[in-house]
Amino acid sequence: MPSFGDTLRELRRRSFTGRADEVAVFGDALGGPGVVFVHGPGGVGKSALLDAFADVAGEKGFDLIRADARHLALGRGALPVPAEGEILFVDTYELLEPIDDWVREQYLPSLPASCLVVIAGRRGPGPGWRADPAWRAVTRVVALGNLSAREGRAYLCAQDVPEESHEQLLKISSGHPLTLSMLVDAVRRGASPRTLADLPGGAGALLAQLVGEVPSTRHRTALEVCALVVVTTEDLLRTMAGDDTGELFAWLRAQVFVDESPYGLYPHDVVRDAVVADLRWRDPGRYADLYRRKLAVFHRQVRATASERERLDLMVMTVVLNGARSRFAALASLPPTLRTHADVLRDGDRPEIVAMTARWQGPEQAELVAHWLKRRPEAFRIFRTETGEPRGYGACLDLAEADLGADPGADAMWRHAAKYGPPRARERVRAWRFFLDREHGQRPSPSLTLFVAWQMLEIIQIDDDTAWSLVGAFGDGELWAPALESLGFRAETGFTVGASTYPVFAHDWRRTDVEQYTDRLHANQLGRSAPPAAVLSRPEFTDAVRSALRDLHAPDLILANPLLRSRMVRRHGRPGQTPAESLRDLLDDAVAVLKPDFGTLLDRTFLRPVGVQERVAESLHLSFNTYRRHRDKAVAQLTELLWDREVTTSGR
Repeated sequence: MPSFGDTLRELRRRSFTGRADEVAVFGDALGGPGVVFVHGPGGVGKSALLDAFADVAGEKGFDLIRADARHLALGRGALPVPAEGEILFVDTYELLEPIDDWVREQYLPSLPASCLVVIAGRRGPGPGWRADPAWRAVTRVVALGNLSAREGRAYLCAQDVPEESHEQLLKISSGHPLTLSMLVDAVRRGASPRTLADLPGGAGALLAQLVGEVPSTRHRTALEVCALVVVTTEDLLRTMAGDDTGELFAWLRAQVFVDESPYGLYPHDVVRDAVVADLRWRDPGRYADLYRRKLAVFHRQVRATASERERLDLMVMTVVLNGARSRFAALASLPPTLRTHADVLRDGDRPEIVAMTARWQGPEQAELVAHWLKRRPEAFRIFRTETGEPRGYGACLDLAEADLGADPGADAMWRHAAKYGPPRARERVRAWRFFLDREHGQRPSPSLTLFVAWQMLEIIQIDDDTAWSLVGAFGDGELWAPALESLGFRAETGFTVGASTYPVFAHDWRRTDVEQYTDRLHANQLGRSAPPAAVLSRPEFTDAVRSALRDLHAPDLILANPLLRSRMVRRHGRPGQTPAESLRDLLDDAVAVLKPDFGTLLDRTFLRPVGVQERVAESLHLSFNTYRRHRDKAVAQLTELLWDREVTTSGR
């Protein structure tokens, strides 16, 4: 009579999908001696694969012995000895790693000559296996990864999950079998999971299987940092987690769920998502602090990278990583760039650029591209294949009033800036005017990923001389509006070229510079809000300076002064200072560089007043009328100096 265990095994067999290549490796090994070494991270399906191997062996008449290291007493007599012709399965081999040398050098060589051994563990064969030519000759290594999209859909169909849920569940799980199984459980409970936080028991239940026990709180911090940043280096970990991080970095590097890239370490997608989801649920304040520090560190990392191509590579990794987790369709579908890269415009590129524009966007747009290729060739970036041929392009123009009249797109963007915040002296208006991929137009492509990464890189590196960034390159406003508005770009009136209409999205950097912009994105993610900066005309600025001097010692009044939200105050402030304290320091510094008699007058009148203005005049040995003339000249010179600081690039 079949046992309950037989029933469970049959149900598991029916649920097993995919892994055809891995099963074929085992099938080829049957009938001869050797080792099949299966390795992969927790929850990837190693034990389920061993069940499939067992079915294949049973169908072909082989007997097997199965040992799980979780149920063995660690020692040399713990492992069974198979008889001639039997197959030995050893699961959870990572627990036997302390005696791996003994297993390899004494236990396995003592088994019958015809014995086939299947080992399954989280880590692959160690150096002792790889360095020995004899073991290399008799060992087949099977690296087990996540399910493919086809295999994942087959599993969901076998579990009777409605087809309309398949794409979302596969996206959340990244094809990780255990995660997918837990999501199926959530669906059967009536839930509609959107993130790993929706799993029964939360992301922590999954982490226990994926990561296991973490040695200490410092190791947990290292894991959280690794999950939050794109790639982790020892230097970055030291910045985020403090000194003495060599041990922590080595621990991360040894984890089976952490891989290496030329830029540093990165965790598997499902581990990254589970760690972040658990941290946000378990300790929101700590998550907010680490996230803010992560943004600051990433900005410094990008700025410290000398090569523009390497900086763009870092941004591409960020865009693809964050895009895959984005709720916005325009960003969620950005693919890896593969071997496509960005380059400057070169001789011979123009005909192909104009031709692809005419094919996708019509002759009118192609004529405008040709115009700007001639007028501003430095504004173009060409997205090249591995062989160097153009597969796409983008253009970001520095607009000036002299450019008006040739391009309705440039005209519309300039008019918006002039209407809602005219650029002041030496301020730039940046206009993202063109984008196209040769094969996909404006649909997802490596070119689109590079274009978005280029835009984000410009934001990180933007200088204080940039007043506006405007985007008028995308034809599908309905697709791009939610994503761009979430990034602080407001939708404005668009323009028409030929038969196509292009919306315009605008951001005034004088209202929100890069630091405030980062704070605002962070605040939006945490459900908070941040006040806008002040963009003052010259007369408004003059009035604000006079008000600041008058109200400097009236705390309630000074808080309403728009200079507190001006660019110069944001730039001048030191960590821990309030805007009012930064303004006071700024006024002190500015007064100190005026002519001595003007500086003394302003100091005694406003900064450190000695009494009413008549008394100040007496202390300076001036008649009151003469004092007032000098006071007005001093205030005018101070205002001129401060205005210059407000509108001049900081050289950051």
